[in-house]
Amino acid sequence: MNGTQRKNVKQGCRVKIVQKQHQRTGQVTDGVVKDILTNSAVHQRGIKVRLENGIVGRVQEVIE
Repeated sequence: MNGTQRKNVKQGCRVKIVQKQHQRTGQVTDGVVKDILTNSAVHQRGIKVRLENGIVGRVQEVIE
């Protein structure tokens, strides 16, 4: 599922994110959403979230 729409991202769901320092390489990190940090309904680079392990990044994909 697409990670650019806030309605697709919920607390507790599994996602793949890209951290700020990995944006050039596109390296993804898997985790579970703890907090949603983006307020807008849509963000073209992905909704920013904090995972349960504290890592912050933009959602590339929501794992169903």
